[in-house]
Amino acid sequence: MDDCIFCKIIKGDIPCHKISENEKFLAFLDIRPFTEGHILVIPKMHYRWTYDLPNFGEYWEFVKAITQQIQTKLQPEFISFLTMGNEVPHAHIHVIPRYPNDCLINLYREELRSHPTTEHLIKIADKLKS
Repeated sequence: MDDCIFCKIIKGDIPCHKISENEKFLAFLDIRPFTEGHILVIPKMHYRWTYDLPNFGEYWEFVKAITQQIQTKLQPEFISFLTMGNEVPHAHIHVIPRYPNDCLINLYREELRSHPTTEHLIKIADKLKS
């Protein structure tokens, strides 16, 4: 897509802080990171959603290699993955190193989570199983 910022990065029209790439995927630093070492991993072919990729498993294997680099070099407590995809209409995975007391700690606050009833959970589970 001509107006896709990630496609422009892939073509080299917009610079990035490249971490790794192969013929199918590109990993680069997020310019507005949640934490130090926050990386975006994108397919070089334009797909709207990560689950649209025909090589979904291969995509995650590339992400795993990036994760191992982060673990070795930055030594975070653990790593989180986000695939929200709302900001840029190009499949992307956020690989986010997590450190004690980082800005994402509030994601785990109990008051931010929903509290569905058992009946509702059964209904959703049944819907997904059928």
